[in-house]
Amino acid sequence: MMLETLLAELGIGYHDYHHPPLNDCSEADRLALDRDGQRTKNLFLRDNYGRRHFILVTAPDKQVDLKALSRQMALSRLGFASTERLARYLDLKPGRVSLLALVNDPDKAVELWIDKALWHDEGLHCHPLDNTRTWVIPPQGIERLLAHWGRPLTLITVPEL
Repeated sequence: MMLETLLAELGIGYHDYHHPPLNDCSEADRLALDRDGQRTKNLFLRDNYGRRHFILVTAPDKQVDLKALSRQMALSRLGFASTERLARYLDLKPGRVSLLALVNDPDKAVELWIDKALWHDEGLHCHPLDNTRTWVIPPQGIERLLAHWGRPLTLITVPEL
């Protein structure tokens, strides 16, 4: 099912912005895009054994301390997952990761963590599997979407370097 159709069926409103392809936050900075909501950085992570995978949604300027995050979440060493793992688990290319990628993970192999610091009334920036678009989705809409997918909302305090 197309994401647009799913959000419409769930009654989730969002703002849709079209822009040149953005592979990372620095490209959005260079273009000085004017969009409402909170900008996000989405990291695709794996544990040391490659058994568990995560999307971490945090602020674009936050330097995440992965060692401290590993300890906090009681996991073996966290690291960045490979391009191959990104394709295998979420059917995505780099630069397109967002919480909306969970639509491509019906087996629920990838867990979602959202930085508590981002979780307030403003909507979050999400690529809808396409890095030429940004959707700004309010927290209530994200909660409704996660509930539809049978996924928990896991808000964490992200440690910084």
